Amino acid sequence: MKRRTLPAAAALAATAALLLTACGSEDDKSSDNDKIAGAEQASETPKESATASGAPAEDKPDGVDLSLPKDMNLVFDWNKPADKNEAAAMTDAANFFRAIYHGVDKRTAKDAAVTAYSTGEGLNYAKTQINAWIDGGWTATGTLRHYDATTRSAPNGTSVEVAFCADAGEFYGKEIKSGKVLETEPSIEDFDYYKIIMVKHPTGTDLWQASKVFVETKAAKCQ
Repeated sequence: MKRRTLPAAAALAATAALLLTACGSEDDKSSDNDKIAGAEQASETPKESATASGAPAEDKPDGVDLSLPKDMNLVFDWNKPADKNEAAAMTDAANFFRAIYHGVDKRTAKDAAVTAYSTGEGLNYAKTQINAWIDGGWTATGTLRHYDATTRSAPNGTSVEVAFCADAGEFYGKEIKSGKVLETEPSIEDFDYYKIIMVKHPTGTDLWQASKVFVETKAAKCQ
């Protein structure tokens, strides 16, 4: 959730969530991943992006709805890596964010999409973000763009770090009751840098879940 789009109360709640999930050590990160698959390893697969429906082309688990309203647009402006696991993890990292904003739209943190695409600390992050919007009486509107994605895998093949930038310069909070859009002036606060630890679902399906979320706010490298 982009904190700058919300009034102060939601900003405090969101900040608490970021602190909870961004306190991992360097050892934590290196233990999850050894080899790095950066942009140079991307295949010629077309860039993945989300239309107003919010749903990617890939299959979703049964009963999971990732649809978004027409005025809530999540864009994933990146190429998938050649590695099959890393490509699947990248796709479901995008689905993790779609699930969060689907929960914001539906006004519930208990949505099937949220539990499908997150687990552990990732699930706590998603629920905290959604509840901050709900408690404040806001939804979201505009375009949230994700770009400059890289991936790196753990040796056991069951964990992938997906890192990327996010630009919320055209993504705003909107009051549910009044419909007022809470626009702000462009600033460094529009930019975040994420590292999502995706883990393979233990059932052996192609589903990957966000287990940890590390966030660098006011990320100048994303400008």
